[in-house]
Amino acid sequence: MTEIESLHYAIGELAYAIARADGKVQEEERKKFHDIVEAELRCKDYAFEVSYIIFQIINKDNTDTETTYNWGMDQIKLNRRYLSPELKKTFIRVMEKVAKAFSPVTNTEQNLIDRFKKDIEGIKGDPIFYQKLLV
Repeated sequence: MTEIESLHYAIGELAYAIARADGKVQEEERKKFHDIVEAELRCKDYAFEVSYIIFQIINKDNTDTETTYNWGMDQIKLNRRYLSPELKKTFIRVMEKVAKAFSPVTNTEQNLIDRFKKDIEGIKGDPIFYQKLLV
């Protein structure tokens, strides 16, 4: 898996943690989760299929929310070089949309989103890497 794929897998894991925060993810929630994450992360420039990554996440074992969250954040930190400010904003948007997909947004979900925003805020990508992409 490339670094970019790892970042996308990580946000998929984190979004799944949000979906699971208020209990088991039902079939209808799985579909909505898939649609939200795929729509937000789809990019014609990626050499991988986002829906395949999401499918893997949805069909994984029942890892608890805290373990899933920590794994996702570890992957983001590990691959921080590729984490642009725009990708951070996209990741936050994914988390918020997943939480809002089935009202109401619970305190547990909101606390996880707030924690994510705080945790990702301090993670800086490589500005030289991004300048090269813009050229």
